[in-house]
Amino acid sequence: MTTTTTPLRASPWVTGVREAIPLLGGYIPIAISFGLVAVQAGFSAWEAVAISTLIYAGASQFVFVGMVAGGAPLWLVVAMTLLINVRHVVYAPNLAASMTTSRWWPALMHGLTDQVFALALTRLPQLPEAARLGWYTGAALLAWLAWIAGTAVGALGGEWVVERWPLLGEVMPFALPALFLVLVVPRLSSFRWGLATLVTIAAGALLAVLGVANAGIPLAALCGALCFFMVKRSPVTRSRS
Repeated sequence: MTTTTTPLRASPWVTGVREAIPLLGGYIPIAISFGLVAVQAGFSAWEAVAISTLIYAGASQFVFVGMVAGGAPLWLVVAMTLLINVRHVVYAPNLAASMTTSRWWPALMHGLTDQVFALALTRLPQLPEAARLGWYTGAALLAWLAWIAGTAVGALGGEWVVERWPLLGEVMPFALPALFLVLVVPRLSSFRWGLATLVTIAAGALLAVLGVANAGIPLAALCGALCFFMVKRSPVTRSRS
């Protein structure tokens, strides 16, 4: 990763906003889908917007809405939300080397999503130290506000859109899985990742058939992770490497 800094032609806030605009192509469709799914699950439009404002966790929001609508116990809903978001534990430490001394960084971590992290990890080391806080604030705020706005559009107008174009009602809930497939598919060129993915899918499907829907997600993920590390230690894998 380069540490060469480059001067900014505009203010750090404006630069952060401008460079985060490409993220909206993925944020807005998924946020609209979430707003629609939340309303269809029995939440009001204001509740859907509040979830996107306060939780702001992408996949966890879909899981949260589905589990609450399905009557899952509160402890399991909270545990699942935290489990899905545990990846964020490694995000902030990776950015720590590029952060400046400011009391605002902890609060701004609310806006640290997968996409913002990927952009910031590359961009922050290239910026002058005095511009980093402003740049990150602009980028994170744009992504957060776009997510909230997309949720509002889906919650308030999603039903009308689905009534007018019924096919969208079938397609939009697949927006989030499609995003994660885009992230996962490049890994399938590796035998270990491909096998772990197949094991995870098979375990999830089997648990769903057995009626273990809520706990099936973490259990399936655990099966995939165990498969990944077992293949790493196998003699066949070592001989190929």
